[in-house]
Amino acid sequence: MAPSPSDSSIARLNSIVSHLQQSAKDDPALEKSEWKDVMLEIKKRQVFNQTVDANDRGYIRQKTQGKLWVRDRIDRFVDPGTFYEVGSIAAQAKYDSNGKLVDYSPANFIAGKAKVNGRDLIIAGDDFCIRGGHADGAVWGKSLYAEQMALVQKIPIVRLIDGSSGGGSVTTMLTHGMRVPPLIGMHDVISSLSVIPVAAAALGPAVGLGAARATLTHFSVIPQKIGSLFAAGPPVVANATFETVTKESLGGALVHTANGTIDNLAVDEDDCFAQIRLFLSYLPNNNTQMPPVATCDDPVDRCDQDLLDIIPRRRQRPYQVRDIIIRVVDKGSWFEIGARWGDGAVCGLARIHGYPVGVIAFDGSKQGNVLSSASSQKFRRHLDLCDVFGLPVVNFADYAGFSIGTQAEREATIRHGATVTAALYQCDVPYFTVILRKVFGVAGAAFVDNRVPNQRVAWPSGDWGSLPLEGGIAAAHKRELEAAGDKRQEVYNRILAEYEVARSPVRTAEHFDIQELIDPRHTRPLVCEWVRMQYENVLPSRLEKVRVNGPRILYRP
Repeated sequence: MAPSPSDSSIARLNSIVSHLQQSAKDDPALEKSEWKDVMLEIKKRQVFNQTVDANDRGYIRQKTQGKLWVRDRIDRFVDPGTFYEVGSIAAQAKYDSNGKLVDYSPANFIAGKAKVNGRDLIIAGDDFCIRGGHADGAVWGKSLYAEQMALVQKIPIVRLIDGSSGGGSVTTMLTHGMRVPPLIGMHDVISSLSVIPVAAAALGPAVGLGAARATLTHFSVIPQKIGSLFAAGPPVVANATFETVTKESLGGALVHTANGTIDNLAVDEDDCFAQIRLFLSYLPNNNTQMPPVATCDDPVDRCDQDLLDIIPRRRQRPYQVRDIIIRVVDKGSWFEIGARWGDGAVCGLARIHGYPVGVIAFDGSKQGNVLSSASSQKFRRHLDLCDVFGLPVVNFADYAGFSIGTQAEREATIRHGATVTAALYQCDVPYFTVILRKVFGVAGAAFVDNRVPNQRVAWPSGDWGSLPLEGGIAAAHKRELEAAGDKRQEVYNRILAEYEVARSPVRTAEHFDIQELIDPRHTRPLVCEWVRMQYENVLPSRLEKVRVNGPRILYRP
């Protein structure tokens, strides 16, 4: 008969004893200490908890699925030798009436302090090998302590999620009875979002509260082949909605990176770790510190010749806005967030002359530069991130207005559009606009006219007004066009030509309605100088207000 899990655990613990006793003989001070028995008992549990059992069914399942063990994940994510575990002997243990240990199972939640790129943070990870990451194997106080420690110490927290991560398991009813479900520690989880950077990787199934912990973050990432996220798994869904689904079709990586639940898709776990490290490198440890400035060998006065003709003269022809961004920011510093969702909204972090900035723009090749419900939500979330951590925002503007039509109305586009408008006006980080092409309607105005004074420039390709000229002509000259009959197009072209003369951005600049028209090649030098001024003159005083009064706008995930 095969040994039970309890028998196996006790046998492994006992096998550790002889090794530790031999080690104690090599430590004369410990050998003579009256605390030797307690010290060895502590060490025995630490060694057991930190040593994988290659024959364990949970571990075999983890490796079969192509996943790393939680301690391997931590080792590969943090700076070598910097992880200090908290709760290193936390476990579920049972004793008989004589006080003899008869059952032992380590907590399936690992947490502690570490360094990443030389900076302090709290790292917390689920061990899916034990009870599938369910809460009844977690010793829940460890998770709560990790969240509270990060908040009190004002350092980032990174969650490596693989399981329910605090949610319930039906089997707990047999031992604890039915309970009103608690959300212990949720106040700390929510509060952290307005104080410290919070990032998560869904490295397996993130279910229930685990799914909430993955999304209550500033940045989340998921590996394509092994990550998934859902409120309830396939068995529960089948019973409730009679749908037959797999983890991938229900809440796989491609599903949730396309709807914005998870920010970024990763190739594998190491890619997840690399993206989180990069994300954190742009942010301060907390909202009372300045963003970290890096050395920069990209010349401030670099003028990229390709920018001169990167936007076609014909307005109907698209261009790639990311090609503009990477030519303006420091080389190699562009880090996009949420590339797979948002209906054309482009958001990310970058450095300009070594200074971290938030970047917003629009990919007009997808949605024709009109803001949908999804793009509005994506912009709002990114603006909140920049506002909490004091990142100046550089806006590459090309917004043709809010999307219209029955689908747009069903998606509450105006509601979400009004929300991003409020975010633009409420956030108080420095904000600079480079108008690339279209600025129309309320949407366009909100993105370029939200400061006093507005700090903005325009390229010669700038095109603006209350609404796009082509559609405006059809509305304003409706009777004349209808009366033209067969000559409608000829009349339309004549009217359009008359408006084209007044459409010139030069005329707008003559009235000082746009502060400056610039050579596109000079964008980087101009933006570099603006960002430097914000870091030297504006952000320090803003930071003092945050230290005294707290953040003006609480982060809304």
